[in-house]
This record gives sequence, C-alpha cells and structure tokens, in this order.
Amino acid sequence: MGGLAGPAHRGPGIGPAATLRAMDEQAPLWQQRFRAPILQFPAWSRTAPDLLAAISDESGADQVYAWDLATGTRRRVSDEAVGVIHAAVTADGRRAVWFSDPTGDESGTWVSAPFEGGAPEPLLPGAPSGWPEGIAFAPGVVATVLSDRSGFGVYASVGGGPAKELFRDVDSVGIGLSEWEHEGQDRSGLSADGSLLCVSVAQDGDNLHPALVVLDVRTGAEVARQADGPGFGLEALAWSPVPGDQRLAFCHELSDAVRAALWDLGTGERTDVQADLPGQVFPIDWWPDGASLLLLHRLDGRDGLYRCELTSGALREVLPQSGEVHGAGVRPDGRVWFRLSSGSTPPRILDGDGREVLRPDGPRTPEGRPYRSFHCTSPSGDRVHGFVVVPEGEPPFPMYMKVHGGPSWLYQDTWMRDVQAVVDQGIAVAMVNYRGSTGYGRRFRDLIIGNIGFPEVEDTVAGLDHLIAEGIADPKRTSIGGWSWGGYTTLLAIGLHPDRFVCAVGGVPVGDYAQSYEESAPELQAYDRSLLGGTVHEVPDLVRERSPITYADRVKTPTLVLVGEHDTRCPPRQALNWVDAVRAAGAEVEVYTFGTGHVSYVVDEEIRQTSRILEFLEKHLLSGG
Repeated sequence: MGGLAGPAHRGPGIGPAATLRAMDEQAPLWQQRFRAPILQFPAWSRTAPDLLAAISDESGADQVYAWDLATGTRRRVSDEAVGVIHAAVTADGRRAVWFSDPTGDESGTWVSAPFEGGAPEPLLPGAPSGWPEGIAFAPGVVATVLSDRSGFGVYASVGGGPAKELFRDVDSVGIGLSEWEHEGQDRSGLSADGSLLCVSVAQDGDNLHPALVVLDVRTGAEVARQADGPGFGLEALAWSPVPGDQRLAFCHELSDAVRAALWDLGTGERTDVQADLPGQVFPIDWWPDGASLLLLHRLDGRDGLYRCELTSGALREVLPQSGEVHGAGVRPDGRVWFRLSSGSTPPRILDGDGREVLRPDGPRTPEGRPYRSFHCTSPSGDRVHGFVVVPEGEPPFPMYMKVHGGPSWLYQDTWMRDVQAVVDQGIAVAMVNYRGSTGYGRRFRDLIIGNIGFPEVEDTVAGLDHLIAEGIADPKRTSIGGWSWGGYTTLLAIGLHPDRFVCAVGGVPVGDYAQSYEESAPELQAYDRSLLGGTVHEVPDLVRERSPITYADRVKTPTLVLVGEHDTRCPPRQALNWVDAVRAAGAEVEVYTFGTGHVSYVVDEEIRQTSRILEFLEKHLLSGG
C-alpha cells in the first residue's frame, strides 16, 4: 500500500564507503549494479542555487550530501542508520534538511545541518514527531504537515520562531506532489514571498480526490479554496517564483487526463494551460521571469519535457519522450535540470543539452536489458498497458509477473536494479499497469474504488495470457511477485488462481486486510476509507471478499513472504496472520524478516533480500522445486 512501494527496502546498518567504491568485478553482475551508486535529483534554493542537497547511496545507504557548485566541494551531512527518504534545502540555502526516521517506521522529525559543517539540529522546535506529509520553504518561513493517530496537522515557523499549528483535520492533508512522484525541492507549498501556504485536503471526506486550500501563514486563516466537485481531484505543483506574483500552477482531471492550469490568488481567476499533447501533462516548475512553465508529459509510462510560453501558448521540446523523469526543475539561469533513466540505462542528472551535471562518487552502473511496451485487454474491456523485459536467448522464457504497489502508482520505463537481477537469471519480467494505476486518466485509476483486488489480479493474469500467446512466456513456468499493494495482489492471486503460478513472492504484503487497517499509519487509513467506501468495520463483506486470508485454504503455491518489523504501511502482524493460515492449510511458505519498516535504503540489506528472492526463484521456477 502506498506509492512508495517498490524494489528498495530498508535494513539495518551502513556499509563502509570503501567497500561500495571498490567494485568487485568477480561478483555477479546484478550485485555490481547494486554496489554502483545511485544519485537522486537534488534540491536547491532560489536564493543560493549553487548549494545543493542530494541523496546518494554511495556510502552503503541513502544519505544526504551537501554540494557547493561554486567551490566543487561536497560532504555527507546525514548519518541515519536506516537511510534517508526526503532531502531539501532551507530558503536561504544555508542548511541541508532531511527527515530523521530512526526505526524505519516512517515517523520521526525534520532535522537540518549547516552546509559548511556542524551537527544536525531539529528544524522545527515546537512541532511534534509524526509521519511526514510534505514540507515547504520560503524566506523566513518553514511549513510542514505531520500526521498522528488523531489526524493531520499543518505547522509553520515564521522568522525562526517555534512552529505553531495552523490547521488540523481528521482526513488527509498534505503539501507536495502525489501522482507525479519526484525528488528535489517542493515548490507547491509556499508562495515566493512566504505569505501563503497551499495544502491539499480531503474533499468532503474523499481522500482520493483532494481540494486545494490556501492559508495565511501568519494567522492560519483560510484565504481561498479550489475544488472541482465529487470524483475530481486537484494537485498543486508550483508557485510563481516572482515576488508578489500569486499565480499557482496546478493540475486537474476534469477531462479525464491530467491537465495543467493556473490559479491567480490575486484575482481568483483560473485558466487552463493549453498543451495539445496526448496523455498526462503536469506543470512542474516556472522559468525565473514567470513567463513560461516547464511541463512534464507522460504517455504509456514514458516521459518528456516541454517549455510552454504562457502568452503565446508555444511549446518547445526540452526532452523527447524517453524513459522516466524522476525530478526536474528550472535553475535561476534558465537551464533545465532533470533526472532521467530507462529500463536499460541507470539514472543520470542531466541538463537540457544532455550534459551530465552531477554524479555520485563511485563506479558507473552496468547497463541492463531494455523494456518493451505491450498492450492487452482486461476482462472489463479496458486497454491495459505494461512492459516486458526478456533475457538473452530464445523464447519462451520462464516468467515473473512483477506487480506494482500503490495502487495509485505505475510502472514506467525506468531503472530498477531488482528487475535486472531477475532477468540476469534467465527469467523474463513483465509489469502490468492494472486498473487503478495512475498515468492513464482519472476513470482508469478510479475503477478500483469500492472494487479492490479483483481487477488488479484479473489484469495481471490477462497480461500473462497475452505474453503466453505471443510466445514470450512459458505457460508451465510462471511466477508472480510484488511489494506492498503488489504483495497484496500477489497473495490474492494465488488464492484465487491456486494452479496458475509455480511460485510467488510477497514483499511487505497485505494478507489480512482488516488487521492491516487497524495498525496502519494515518495516511494509509485515510486512503483506505476512501478506496473502500468506509472503514473496514463499515464494509466488512467487501473487506472479507477481497482479503487474501479469506482464500488461505486454497493456496497451493510455494510463497516467499518478506516482512518489515516496523512497517506502518503493511504492518507485520497481519502478514504473519496470512502465513500462519496458509501453513495451517498445508501450503509451503518461507518468511524473511528485516529489522526496519516498509522499505530499505541500505544496499547490503537490498542485496540480502534480492539474493533470497533469486534463490527462491531458482529453486521453484527454474529447478522445479
């Protein structure tokens, strides 16, 4: 559950940097890919753009590094045992910021450290610990949303004073992006002068289709609200960088596909940004003069970038449709930076001329096998898109159906080390963007509201049938696996189709839906209420019908289940309930536990987990058990 679900997993300890930099050329190719460092998209402030904060795993875990472009110096500023998820820079550019999450349960506090050196300090004295729902910076102002068991609180510190609560709700409140996953500094929260704060809020209790509320940072008073009505959500993306200009770039879904628009808080006027492009269009940043927008264009799991002149409506291509853009922004000098990867090509931080502008300290990542798009038809008659990656050799291949998390997420043509590790073993990997995925319009995404589980399983099986008919997949050697919601779909699939898969891998899955809801983080509970149509107690028949544990006595498929001991997205007890029930019915289940939460940002732990999965697939899929 939750869009963060994916191939990375948290674990204890930080491996020594020297080990990571000294690539073992005798190690399997997949391990070499994990040992080669990956750099996330950097954050910077508009007032000091040469000072950057970026997350890299070159030390053995994702940690924050402070970069000074003017002097060419860089240093590691965080030392979090379980790694770091979020990194940012204060508005004055003097401090690197990250979220400190000691146990990996994704709750904690925001901290910061000076770029020039010094120990980390709390960023927002007066704000409680909690689960982070976004952060924003403007000169003299820091604002954040933190959730706890009582709800969602908006906090702001003005002029360096203690943080004060401005707003609270029992339903979801957030700052920042959701459908367009990105790294780097968020520019959707605070206006350029720091006087206004935009947050997303549940629309009449609907956490899936948010409205936008703008608050006065100093008083907490509501200044304005924008909502498109039941079933239609809004997403704030970036305020104009020009002081005094109160235009906010956001996106809506009134025409089904995501489309860019502007909201002028000064006049109240709302206007669509005209961009004649198929697929989804996100306005992700502004040029410094406020006359142009940087648009991200997403179509069938591949991204492109455009500059849109607001007066004329002219579009100029910055990046052709290729791979995944995971982080992009316009520098104060007008240059565009972005993070680009594809299925076969590891991520790089590039500028609009295709030049690499930042890279981590360590060896280059060996490339992998390319992704190919395919389409099939779901039992509902909907067009379903996916990707397939095949090893060298002639088909048909043993097949691993990799199911994405979320469910409000999608697989793109992007670099995933765990996918390449499986392909290296001679196994093809297919990734279906089932009904409920983002990237294909509002209607497609919302088809699973009140109808969870079954559509995801149906579409994954339809994708497998398509690849068997194509001659790519060997029908006698098929497996399924996924993380988070992908783990939930996996466990449900082997209960509904006990004879279909040779083996299965459920990473941090939902096995007992009712129990999972009771122990999940507040944001996940709010999401579930809107997805299900109520709490698990209000729709018990639906929850029972769509919970994997209901079908435990039908499971025949040997399964590997991976569990995070401090997971608050898919808590461990409910997953182990499923394990106990399946074992009691006589099926084979292996369990791997790790000592933190839902995901890992420690390389050694990622390698341990991947090794266990590959051994399991070798035993059951390749060697016949």
